[in-house]
Amino acid sequence: MGIGGISIWQLLIILVIVALIFGTRKLRGVGSDLGGAVKGFKKALDDDESKKDDVEDVVAEAESAEPAESDSKS
Repeated sequence: MGIGGISIWQLLIILVIVALIFGTRKLRGVGSDLGGAVKGFKKALDDDESKKDDVEDVVAEAESAEPAESDSKS
């Protein structure tokens, strides 16, 4: 038994039928497009994380600078 009651032979037959219907070039193109989309998604997440870290650093610097400014005004 394979995944969800489907044997390995049934999966291979389905793969062969899909390859015959769409052709290997089209499947290769879909795979590369999907890979590019995943790569772009991961990059966007990393960019978002770095922007979040930058904002947190700026806020922390501003909070640490506020007491010094208020002391000099008194």
